[in-house]
Amino acid sequence: MSPPEGLIRVLVADDSTTSRELLVTLLSADPAITVVGQAANGVEAVEMTSRLRPSLVVMDIHMPVMDGFEATKRIMIDAPTPVVIVTGAANARGVEMSLRAVQMGALTVLPKPPGPDDADFGAASQRLVSIAKALSQVRVVRRRRDPAATRVQAHPVQPLNGWAVEVLAIAASTGGPPALYRLLEALPRTTRVPILVVQHISEGFAPGLVAWLGSGSPLPVKLAEHGDPLLGGTVYVAPDDRHLEVSPQRRVLLSQGPRVDGFRPSATVLFRSVAAVYGANAAGVVLTGMGRDGLEGLTELRRVGGRVLAQDEATSVVFGMPGVVVKAGLAHVVAPVEELAAELAAAVASPA
Repeated sequence: MSPPEGLIRVLVADDSTTSRELLVTLLSADPAITVVGQAANGVEAVEMTSRLRPSLVVMDIHMPVMDGFEATKRIMIDAPTPVVIVTGAANARGVEMSLRAVQMGALTVLPKPPGPDDADFGAASQRLVSIAKALSQVRVVRRRRDPAATRVQAHPVQPLNGWAVEVLAIAASTGGPPALYRLLEALPRTTRVPILVVQHISEGFAPGLVAWLGSGSPLPVKLAEHGDPLLGGTVYVAPDDRHLEVSPQRRVLLSQGPRVDGFRPSATVLFRSVAAVYGANAAGVVLTGMGRDGLEGLTELRRVGGRVLAQDEATSVVFGMPGVVVKAGLAHVVAPVEELAAELAAAVASPA
C-alpha cells in the first residue's frame, strides 16, 4: 500500500543494522515522515533512490561496496534528491570525508544520534527529525557528469571599486561549507586582511571543517582561539559553542554569551562586532543558509558604512539567510560565490 499523500518519504542508508534501525525508529515516530526503504550500502542507496523517489535520503558516509561520498555523487547525477549525511566519525578525517559529500551535493552533515540511554538522546533525535523535515523541501539540481560548472553571471547592486577594506566577516549555514570552500579558494594569496568565519555546523565538526577548508585555500585556515591577533591573510573559523567577536585591540574574542537567533556562534554577533571595531572599513558576506541569522548584524554594519555582499538565490542551497538580507535592501552586491570572490579580491589583495 502506498503511504498517504503529503508524507515525507525517507530512504535510510547505513551498513550497521543497529544504526539503521535506530534512524528508522526515530524518523518514523514523526507522523509527517514515512520510511520507504532501507539500504545497507551505497549501491543499494543509489538504486533505491532511483526506484523509490524518496523526498530525502539519510545516509552514512562509511559503507561497504560504495561509500556515502560516491553514492551522493551518483544520486545527484542520476536522480537528484536531498541528501543528509549522518556519521559517527567526528574526527577531522571523518568530517573531511563527509564534507566532500556535501561538496558533491549533500545538504548537510550531522552526527549519528546517540543510543536511547544517552542524556542527549532526546535533543539529538529532535534535531535530526526537524532538519530532515526542513531539508526534504529543498529543491536540488542535477549534477553534470562533466565537472565543468555552468558560469552564472553576477548581479552587482553597487560595485566595490575603490573601496578600502580592513576585515572580512563571512557567515553561512545549510549548504555553506562548499560555498565557503569556493570563496576562500578564489581569494588571492596576497590577501592582506583577516577573514573571520561563522559556519553553523554540528558540535565536534569544526576542526574537520577547518582542515577541509585549509586543503583548498591559498590562505592559512585555523580554528579561532581567544586572544589570537588578527593577522592579514589568515582565516579564523569560529569554534564550537562560542561566539566569534573582535576586541578593540583587534584580537579574537570568544564568548559564551546567549544564543542569538538560536545560534552560538552567531552571524549577527560577528557582524555587529566588526561593525563596532572596523566601521566603514568592514565587509560582511552572507552565504547560503536556513533562517535569518546575520540580518540584525548586517543591518548594523550597513548603518556604519560597511559593505554587505550576499550569495544569490540561483546558487544558494537555501536562500534563507542571504534572502532576508537581500529583501531588506542591505546588500551592495548579490551574486554567485565566484563573483563575490572576484568583487572582494580587488579590495583585499595587496599590490603585486
